[in-house]
Amino acid sequence: MTASDEGTLPPVHPQQLGVRDFASYAMVIDARSPHEYAEDHIPGAVNLPVVDDGEFAEVGIRHKTDKHAAYLVGVEYSLRNIADQIKPLISRYTPQDRFLVYCFRGGKRSRLWADNLRTIGFEVDLLIGGWKNYRRWVRSGLDALPRAFSYQVLCGPTGCGKTRVLYELQRQGQQVLDLEALAHHRGSLLGDLPGDAQPTQKLFDTALLDAMRRFDLNRTIWLEAESKKIGNLQLPESLFEAMHRSPVINIDAPMVERVRLWREDYPHFAVDPRAMVRKLEPLKPLVGKETLAHWMALATEGRVDELFESVMTRHYDPCYGRSTKRNYGEQPEALELPLTSLGPAGLMTAARQLVEVHESRSTRA
Repeated sequence: MTASDEGTLPPVHPQQLGVRDFASYAMVIDARSPHEYAEDHIPGAVNLPVVDDGEFAEVGIRHKTDKHAAYLVGVEYSLRNIADQIKPLISRYTPQDRFLVYCFRGGKRSRLWADNLRTIGFEVDLLIGGWKNYRRWVRSGLDALPRAFSYQVLCGPTGCGKTRVLYELQRQGQQVLDLEALAHHRGSLLGDLPGDAQPTQKLFDTALLDAMRRFDLNRTIWLEAESKKIGNLQLPESLFEAMHRSPVINIDAPMVERVRLWREDYPHFAVDPRAMVRKLEPLKPLVGKETLAHWMALATEGRVDELFESVMTRHYDPCYGRSTKRNYGEQPEALELPLTSLGPAGLMTAARQLVEVHESRSTRA
């Protein structure tokens, strides 16, 4: 989402922080320690810590009893660390390049970097209030921005291809918000991605706002129905409410296609189905011990397709149906989209059909 021809700014813009759009800088420098950067940072920022985690802790401990000694050792570490980056990194830039620098509250650490860069001859902006101010801006943006869009929500039982339809819609030029990709999670007890940990809540918030800031307010956002939480991460209340006020499209697919999709999306469970059943043990109060025992028997015997089908029909399908009815109510005009195939050709046809119906309805409205 960019400024219009009249020069107006989008509703959530870094200028509200007193700086330019982040992408306009040659480099955005996060001067905080690595553990602070890992928790959350401005998109595209490079972590050039004035002090590393160990040095940061040492300075903090000294500061409690002797501020002068803390500042002395802190500046010593800082100048050394900054100097280590001048030749290999900073020397690549020209005097025409502009930098943005920030630290936790916009204090000493960012000023150390800014002073040295300005001495070299660069234009430097400081983020007043630092990351703390940036975090307030993100939270405010996530409260306001989701309310400004219109949405089309894809509903349907697990394994019916909703995410793949989203990918195809995006390939065809539609505006798509993939919340599960941002959350690094598929949104259920089985949703962990092997070797890919979820981001922190703050980093998820940052990524979500960054994605939504790029969208056109005049175009619909396509997204998948989600619970209030995706794994350990919470959706903003404003987005959750906006989704549930939106028209839905109900997708379904034959069970054989859904099982095939599960094999492709969860290959680790196809290899070790007993591990999947162990992850489903918290469902015991809902499905009963007999069902869990049946699932474990199927897993032990290597009857993976039967296991996948049983888990979907006995748990996920009724659970998803209740959740959809509770969150979206009855929508008599909801589009029903039965998919005969989840292969590329079927997905291409389905996405094209969705776009045509949406454009037709928008024209009539």
